[in-house]
Amino acid sequence: MTITLRLALPVDIPALNPLIERSARELSAGYYSPRQIDAAIRHVFGIDSRLVEDGTYFVVQDGEQIVGCGGWSRRRTLYGGDQRPVGPPEWLDPAVDAARVRAFFVAPEHARRGIGRRLLDACVDAARSARFQRLELMATLPGVPLYSAYGFDEMERVTDLLPDGTPIEFVRMGRRIGPVRPE
Repeated sequence: MTITLRLALPVDIPALNPLIERSARELSAGYYSPRQIDAAIRHVFGIDSRLVEDGTYFVVQDGEQIVGCGGWSRRRTLYGGDQRPVGPPEWLDPAVDAARVRAFFVAPEHARRGIGRRLLDACVDAARSARFQRLELMATLPGVPLYSAYGFDEMERVTDLLPDGTPIEFVRMGRRIGPVRPE
């Protein structure tokens, strides 16, 4: 694999939603029912184009193919895509608020190969550079093992009742950002 990480561009968005849907369908199996996966794709999982506009969303490529995406945010929105962002879009204060880790998805054939960790490293470094001292996220159930292994702690379990009446469980997690690593 020739894996590279870069900031997402608006031109990437058409390729991201199919990746997100495929990732959600295949990697959520066994954690959520088919009905929950369908509803989550319709109402929650999808690109939040504001992250791309803000320059806080990354893509991982294997050669020319995008195989992963994820980012962080300076905004209060905790999760959700363009179709249904959850939380207001106002700016966070790094002195008191936690930056948000958002919208991590990996192509199923590239899962468990370090792509999620690489995205998390980029998010931590960028949030630290923006003077944030903590991170929070709303994890899907299949994402909890990655985030736990990366040092996130469970804060609370949340059941989101989606607009079509489908309940889906998420886990709100958080962690501190350590000092800048020596070069």
